[in-house]
Amino acid sequence: MAMAFAFHASGAAAETVTARVGVIPVIGAAPLFVAEKEGWLHESGLDLQIKVFESGPNIVQAAASGGIDIYIGGVAPAAAGRAKGIDLRVVAALAVDENVLVGGPKLKAFFKKGVAPAAAFKAFRAANGRPARIATQPPGSVPAANLQYWLREATHTDPSDVEIVSIGIDATQQALLANAVEAATVREPTLTIVQKANPEITLIAGGSELFPGQPGTVAAVSKDFLEKHPQQTRALVDGLVRAVEELQKNPDRAAPHVEAALSKGIVDGATIRKSLSSPAVHFVVDPKSIIESTKALLAYQVKLGVADKAPSVDGLFDSSFFDKTTSEKSSKK
Repeated sequence: MAMAFAFHASGAAAETVTARVGVIPVIGAAPLFVAEKEGWLHESGLDLQIKVFESGPNIVQAAASGGIDIYIGGVAPAAAGRAKGIDLRVVAALAVDENVLVGGPKLKAFFKKGVAPAAAFKAFRAANGRPARIATQPPGSVPAANLQYWLREATHTDPSDVEIVSIGIDATQQALLANAVEAATVREPTLTIVQKANPEITLIAGGSELFPGQPGTVAAVSKDFLEKHPQQTRALVDGLVRAVEELQKNPDRAAPHVEAALSKGIVDGATIRKSLSSPAVHFVVDPKSIIESTKALLAYQVKLGVADKAPSVDGLFDSSFFDKTTSEKSSKK
């Protein structure tokens, strides 16, 4: 059997390995698209077969059957999967504070200055004879937990004043624009897309308001892939570190790569470029930076009844690859 080889800057040859990647199509996944489109991963011996999923739990299910090597999605489903024997290791954080809550024109009228969110929802129900419908992703996902935290803990909204609609990302966007729901948790580029389509759609709560220190999209690698291909796992992290720097320092160069991966010609480049600078996303890489907020999120999932007990984060985060990358970068300065 023929093998393909890639050469690192150090001159060492590495077998090129193909990895099956499950990804949620959001701006938080941008570092992966930039690293892949720039060719940095291929140069280091890693080729990707990318498949798009509607939610993190769906990717975890695919990983359970051995169909996914690299997971690009919310950290909570990855942690929950480990509790069921699906061993994923978070080797990099990608973004935080991604999920925000937006309201359509019907709800916007009730969110007046000085009016508490709980009072606004109550007023909507009184005026319309029904609760306000809020779309979010399925239970167990990060968006669903963030929304519930904001409603229950932050704003103390009466549960009877809202109706949670659990649907996928694309369906959420469509429902919001069609006024089939009054509000929705969204991530970029959906936030920029819906506000461009309807300027009456307004931001109700930002990422840190929905959940303090809100952990978001991560890059996790299956235990089997990590142990068989540590060099390619390192290549993934190296590429993600480089990509985040590119997104932060030169977003105009990075934007076309993200556009090609996410829009498929449907969303124009200007919209993608704007979403990269959105307050709804902050790119990070160090997996250690989200450990405490992840613990808090998982503990809250228990309160929601999504899990009997919070999955342990022991073994979930593997920062060794990131630490090596940053250590080598520092020594070269």
